[in-house]
Amino acid sequence: MVQGASRGIGAELTAQLLAAGHRVVASCRDPARAPALDTLRERAGSQLDVIRLDVEDEASIATAAEQVRRSHPRLGLLMNVAGVLHGDGHRPERRVEEVEPSWMQRVFAVNAFGPLLVSKHFAPLLRHGRRAVLANLSARVGSIADNRLGGWYAYRGSKAAQNMFTKTLAIELNRRPVGRPVGRTSGQARGAERHEPQVIVVALHPGTVATDLSAPFQRGVPADKLFSVERAARQLLSVVEGLGPESNGGFFAWDGAAIPW
Repeated sequence: MVQGASRGIGAELTAQLLAAGHRVVASCRDPARAPALDTLRERAGSQLDVIRLDVEDEASIATAAEQVRRSHPRLGLLMNVAGVLHGDGHRPERRVEEVEPSWMQRVFAVNAFGPLLVSKHFAPLLRHGRRAVLANLSARVGSIADNRLGGWYAYRGSKAAQNMFTKTLAIELNRRPVGRPVGRTSGQARGAERHEPQVIVVALHPGTVATDLSAPFQRGVPADKLFSVERAARQLLSVVEGLGPESNGGFFAWDGAAIPW
């Protein structure tokens, strides 16, 4: 499932997953205004389900989860992609004087609370005893340790919050693992069997991608570091494919390198 699939990285992730032979659920706020998904649906037929899901409306998230559960009781991958950086006359803040509470609330609602609420309602579809991945599209600017330039209060803060939610989910969703026991260690009591983690929860940084989200900020980005959506999606899916139980709770860049929190 790709949440936030109407355009950009989300639409391309959907296309590449379909091309690889997977059945895909693609969600967006308004499927009637998603021409990229219309095109994919014409080609993919029953291989693709398109559903409505608005990350700012928990009722729509709950409805979407129930809709998916009826047709796809198990998910092997859930990617939370939807995000906001600018819009409605707002740009990333350069100074603290530019901080506006209403805009900050909107950015947090989409970038931080949205993926968490999606995880709240869709987690049962990932806990089925087989490998499953929950990947939240984050950003390097959400790293506190890597913050050297300042500014961008709403976006940085929302991605840092999303990262904390991701790490917390990684702990909780594997606290009571589902699946086949793999035996006891010598120090475990009888009946206290050890399980391999089954849900791998990670934050992913796609790099700077040539989309509407990054369009005003691409000047000065080296050509080899400004990725097409095709390349960005391919790199992200490659990272996802290489994730193992030891990756749970990690924050990874487009090339698989770990990013400090």
